[in-house]
Amino acid sequence: MAHLKRTLSLGAVTLFGIAYMTPIIVLGTFGILADTTQGAVPSAYLAASIAMLFTALSYGKMAKAFPVAGSAYTYVRKSISPKLGFLAGWAVLLDYLFLPMAIWLIGAAYLHSAFPAVPQPVWVLAFIAVTTAINIIGLQLAKTVNGVLMLLQFLVLAAFVGLAVHYATGELNQPLWSLAPFHQDGFQLPLIMSGAAIACYSFLGFDAVSTLTEETHEPRKTIPRAILLITLLGGFIFIVASYFVQLAHPGATFSNPDSAAYEIAKAIGGDIFVSFFLIGLIVGQFTSGLSAQASASRLLFAMGRDGVLPKRWFGRLSARFGTPVISIVLCGIVALLALRMDVTTSTSFINFGAFLAFSLVNLSVIFHYWIAQGERGLKAATVYLAFPLIGLVADLWLMASLDHMAIYLGLAWLAMGCLYLLVITRGLRQQPPEMHFEEA
Repeated sequence: MAHLKRTLSLGAVTLFGIAYMTPIIVLGTFGILADTTQGAVPSAYLAASIAMLFTALSYGKMAKAFPVAGSAYTYVRKSISPKLGFLAGWAVLLDYLFLPMAIWLIGAAYLHSAFPAVPQPVWVLAFIAVTTAINIIGLQLAKTVNGVLMLLQFLVLAAFVGLAVHYATGELNQPLWSLAPFHQDGFQLPLIMSGAAIACYSFLGFDAVSTLTEETHEPRKTIPRAILLITLLGGFIFIVASYFVQLAHPGATFSNPDSAAYEIAKAIGGDIFVSFFLIGLIVGQFTSGLSAQASASRLLFAMGRDGVLPKRWFGRLSARFGTPVISIVLCGIVALLALRMDVTTSTSFINFGAFLAFSLVNLSVIFHYWIAQGERGLKAATVYLAFPLIGLVADLWLMASLDHMAIYLGLAWLAMGCLYLLVITRGLRQQPPEMHFEEA
């Protein structure tokens, strides 16, 4: 059986997850969130952070119980049922397969706006080619590239926040600390939750690292810690950054919400800073796409190695590089759909798959610890029952807060998964192929 090498430490795994999150995306989506929440972006990120924290705790508990690759697919299959586990994997597959495409398409759109003479498909192909090559060579190279590019990304984000503070306290004469960015004309919970449902797009990195379990030192300790660290650090960055940007631009009035950050960047830093901001945003998209493709390929490898997907294609590692080359290339091929799609279409249903998988992982904690292992007592009732239930309710609420098109597309993908499940189980008369992971 093929095995992945253990080369990743807590710091490397945490960096991988933060890179997946793309912290600078808080600026790229600021206008959309401000428009949705009517000028209360920090509140949306606060609500999203709370919801994701409970789900992250559930992922940490399940990663400790089953320290193997496969993420939600493995957790649900082993704790609830093989059939439901397959559907969890199918939901995650929606998220992971289409996320790189959306990331690269967003980056290409920004580059095309800056360099209109270069056709957008050229930028898309460049993103796909470079990230695919790096991921094929291996995560050690990807880790090095992520470290360098993450530093640049944080520098741009820090400069943006610093200029926002200077502009808000100087030009606008705003107090440094205020509740105004959290609510403009009264707190409207439905609007905040709609914004939080969009903001959760930025938190997908915490669950992505669970697919790297088999490449991590001491995964029973490292992965749960990394998951919690990534969620806390990401939430802190998003809330603080959005607070100061909202302080510098009160309300939700923009020439174009989709490019609101450009408008704000010009106001607080002038034309030169706009160029630096563009560089930082593109760097963020590149690092996020690199991590997203790596995670998607590991999920395909986990499913293919044990026959859920054709083992001949997906369950093999390159003899030269030790990476799942076919799965990595497939992610690049799927991303070619970006040549014929727009950003809205490509991103509309990604969060549906994420919320469905998150909900099932919260249920897995209850089934594994509370029901199967019979954990009891006040601590067990809190950690293995109350917290997962809070995470479950929060995820379902966020799913219901998505726009209708996202829900319809997500349900269509889920229906396709149910049909495939009927085929491989011969009408549910047998279990889907079992994935035998070797635990740490």
